[in-house]
Amino acid sequence: MSGVLLELDRLSVRFLLGRDAEVRAVTDATLHLRPGRVLALVGESGCGKSVLASALLGLLPGNAQVRGKALLHNGTEQEIELLSAPEPVLAGQVRGRLVGLVPQSAATHLTPVRTARSQLVEAIRALDGPAGADELAERVGLDPADLDRYPHELSGGMAQRVAVALALAGDPRVVLADEPTTGLDRPLVHRTVDLLADTATADRAVLLITHDLAAARRVATDIAVMYASRIVEAGPAAEVLTDPWHPYTAGLLGALPDGGFRPIPGHPPDLTELARIEQEWGCVFCQRCPDVPGFAPCTGEPELLDLGGRWIAAHPPC
Repeated sequence: MSGVLLELDRLSVRFLLGRDAEVRAVTDATLHLRPGRVLALVGESGCGKSVLASALLGLLPGNAQVRGKALLHNGTEQEIELLSAPEPVLAGQVRGRLVGLVPQSAATHLTPVRTARSQLVEAIRALDGPAGADELAERVGLDPADLDRYPHELSGGMAQRVAVALALAGDPRVVLADEPTTGLDRPLVHRTVDLLADTATADRAVLLITHDLAAARRVATDIAVMYASRIVEAGPAAEVLTDPWHPYTAGLLGALPDGGFRPIPGHPPDLTELARIEQEWGCVFCQRCPDVPGFAPCTGEPELLDLGGRWIAAHPPC
């Protein structure tokens, strides 16, 4: 597809737990990430967002079953199908070079007995990065002198900036930030997402995975809302966050301070129970949905409908 850096088509991930048990972690995820854009994938913790990120980089455990497509366009006529790419391609061409990862809890991903500088220099050399360590430090708003500190000497914000610098070391076209603001106070959250948004230049883009809807609202140009393994709504952030079409999106916004602190009743379902819930109810959100009179089940499989550039997962009666 023209003008798309990363294209997901019905990506699904299942974890086999035994002969008759499985975790439905991601179900039929369809997304388009375009240059110059920040696509925020939001939803409650445990809905499958981080599993989706791991699937794109080939970092899933051995009991995972993956289907669908995830096409990475590298700026030439070539494209890489990430889900079927062999490990040498992922390790040699994708990770760090085409897709840079900002992991959860950045400080825990830094080697404790080495300075930040030594780790960043190593990444630059391994990835043939075009920028030096000091240049990258300044780019992410970090004093180059701080690179000579060990991880335990860095504040949470400093460690997060080092993680972003490491993700940028190979000059990737896509930055995949997986819950990059976990554990940070609000001013640091703002600085971190602003820094990530600055990397979405004319030929580069950011996939921001977060449960922090306020952070997503601050920087996202596009948004996709995930619930119990499924993307239930997607579209331009300005439209989705001001005029939500799916009741789950509306519920997330209602739980924010400016939405009145009105949490969604109930709890997300266990991902091991999704097959049973979908069979009995048709929709995994029905049991929490305010739009279902008397909590009557939906019928049929949910369908992701394209409505003029916005997408919504809908059942005929909902």
